[in-house]
Amino acid sequence: MIQRIQSVYMLFVVLLSAILPLVLPLWKDNKGIEFFAKQDVIIAIAFYSISALAVVAILLFKQRKNQFVVNRLNMIFNLFLLGFFVYWSLNLSGETLVSEKGIGMLIPVFSIVFLVLANRAIKKDEDLVKSVDRLR
Repeated sequence: MIQRIQSVYMLFVVLLSAILPLVLPLWKDNKGIEFFAKQDVIIAIAFYSISALAVVAILLFKQRKNQFVVNRLNMIFNLFLLGFFVYWSLNLSGETLVSEKGIGMLIPVFSIVFLVLANRAIKKDEDLVKSVDRLR
């Protein structure tokens, strides 16, 4: 299970989406107050649902096709979260409310990259199993 490279990639997604939003600020307002994901319930739920989907995908290691589908669904959730962050930062830019964008807004981008790498490895495993089945 964990010795497969796609499980390691998905474990990185779990760590990125469960721990880093608590440590890295999403943005700072004009008064210098940092905003973290735990301060907004909807953003926290989004990050934790992404983490939970990655855990479910890790546990589906015997069902590669379902694991592939769950990873795709997780990528869609990450794209929605990234779209929300882009919309929010473009809509409320300037010195009115947000003074500085934080590195925490890039967490969905890194999660998507790791999920794409995991899906490539799952596809490679699936192709290997199909090629072995042809030899039987």
